[in-house]
Amino acid sequence: MKKDKLYFLTFLSIAVIFLLIAAIASQYFIRVSANQLIEVQVESSKREANEVAKFIDFQLSSGIKKEEVIKNIQKTITDSNSDTWFISVFNWGGKEVCHPDITKVGQVVNSNQTLLSSLKEKNNSDDLYDILVKRKSKSNTEISFEVIHISPIKNSDLIVAANVNVNSIQTQMSVLKRNFYLIFLIMGILVIVLSFVAVRVIGSAYEKQLELKNSNLATEVINLSKLNTDLVSYKEKVVEENPVEETLEIAKTRILTYVRNELVPIPIKDIAYVYTENTITYVVCFDGKRSTTNASLDDMYSNLDATLFFRANRQFIISITAIDKIIKYGKSQLKILLQSKTSEEIIISKNKAAEFKQWLNI
Repeated sequence: MKKDKLYFLTFLSIAVIFLLIAAIASQYFIRVSANQLIEVQVESSKREANEVAKFIDFQLSSGIKKEEVIKNIQKTITDSNSDTWFISVFNWGGKEVCHPDITKVGQVVNSNQTLLSSLKEKNNSDDLYDILVKRKSKSNTEISFEVIHISPIKNSDLIVAANVNVNSIQTQMSVLKRNFYLIFLIMGILVIVLSFVAVRVIGSAYEKQLELKNSNLATEVINLSKLNTDLVSYKEKVVEENPVEETLEIAKTRILTYVRNELVPIPIKDIAYVYTENTITYVVCFDGKRSTTNASLDDMYSNLDATLFFRANRQFIISITAIDKIIKYGKSQLKILLQSKTSEEIIISKNKAAEFKQWLNI
């Protein structure tokens, strides 16, 4: 239940984060794309108006009558596509002389001077979207054709104008927004779903690893528990039975040690452990008394009962009755804690761990 709740919160967090990012990013991308689209169309219309103005000027300079030139221009632009951008010609009186819709010829030009001056002053892609779309949509909701550029003809009262259908531009922008929102919606669904699936897969894999580690740890704890139980049982058996093995040779019951210049015999049963340090062999009893011996650690081990003493490593020989705890150490190593504190840790290597376990089961 907790895992399901965690996955649900993860899903919710990813969704909220993506929505916040998408809300900011979508507005930025829509604005940039809209500005670039409008800029291309505006520049194209300006270029077309300037070319038509040069063409009319050339015809007039060539001696062609003004009426003939106007007639030819009107014939050329009649029924041309005026849904978005188109070219028209008007005179200084503000009346249309040539227009794609011939019914508008003779009518007064519908021009917003504020809009025209704004385009002249702020003719860059960062402002076109605000000038042509946002500002106009607030001021007028009816179909509106606006003059966005004028090109006067030299030595004539004619002016060529580039016109735009603002409503058509707004429609284009609405389509652009809708497409962007659709793309962000699809991308958001994919990102959220794939992220959620990735979290589930990674979480499941991590949980399996944890379960495996916990299982291995539990197995190791059980093995150590059994080992300590065997140790306790063997120690009790040794104390209760105190067996005396009969051998062909008389076994040693004590060893001779030194305390400074004094010779001290020590019963073997009183020895807790034997260790070497700086080439000197020390014998430590259960009561904590420490003495030295001239024998090496190898010689000492050969004179001790192998059922009661174990060579833990190159430095220590330990008595079965002196062992307090056995702890897992590192990889397959064992750490021995004695009833008496030692100067260094007693570590049984991986290679000797099996021999030590077998020794405990004797």
